[in-house]
Amino acid sequence: MKTLPEGLAAHVAGEATTLCQCWRVTLADGTVLGFTDHDRDLSFEGTLFEAASGLSASEATAAEGFSTGGLEVAGALSSDRVSETDIAKGRFDHARVEVFAVNWQEPAERVLVSAGHIGEVVREDGAFRAEIRGPLAALDEPRGRSFRAACDADLGDIRCGVDLTAAAFAASATVVSASDARLIAVSGIDGFAGGWFERGRAVFASGANAGFSSAVKTQRVIEGVMTIELWTAAPFAIAAGDAIALTAGCDKRFATCRDKFANTLNFRGFPHMPGNDFSLGYARSGSHNDGSPVVS
Repeated sequence: MKTLPEGLAAHVAGEATTLCQCWRVTLADGTVLGFTDHDRDLSFEGTLFEAASGLSASEATAAEGFSTGGLEVAGALSSDRVSETDIAKGRFDHARVEVFAVNWQEPAERVLVSAGHIGEVVREDGAFRAEIRGPLAALDEPRGRSFRAACDADLGDIRCGVDLTAAAFAASATVVSASDARLIAVSGIDGFAGGWFERGRAVFASGANAGFSSAVKTQRVIEGVMTIELWTAAPFAIAAGDAIALTAGCDKRFATCRDKFANTLNFRGFPHMPGNDFSLGYARSGSHNDGSPVVS
């Protein structure tokens, strides 16, 4: 249960109220944006909350226990600080959102109603709709290690230890042509083996998509030209000459860790774990039932 500050509690208990909602959005790069459904700008805690931004919120849902609840914020792309380009490039993905109830006549009388982060963002007809996920959404995320043959580390993270800035694992490519928003012919990586960058990352360094990144689905030669295919379509037109920074990918297999990255000491899987067929099997006449190791 929320405990209202004394001044706000007295205001709410009165015969008429002058309340509005304010949203503070903190992006991953540290940028802080403020919006309000009031008809004039408000300011508190060092943040300007912009009015007339066309922002509105759905009814917030909450339940007892570990239910994550839900809230949606929708608005027109009319604010200079919320552009279609930034949304398309993922600048607002996972941004922290704080929702305040504020007495607009006395902004010091306010209370933090809820907080969370932005989940899915949908753009349509010159507007956007953002899903706000509460703190309990973190309970839906996998935690801990997995007991499996494949590695459960992310390539390049502290558990993996591979330096993705090394020349063997990073390259700069230049767009030659684009068949569509995913399939791109490039130059500059002919010295790398086919499939070297599959499951890796492609980050546009210039052009209309500068800053946009996607996982690489495939890397192969098509009609004599090196071509990469992205998992996620680029939001804007890809032009010849656009620069793309590529990093190598990993399929999480022990052989790949050994042969491609020479990183077997940091492999975070269990490559000699018996499979389901062995685990569900039973001793049979003629089999090697001598208690010896099941791996070579």
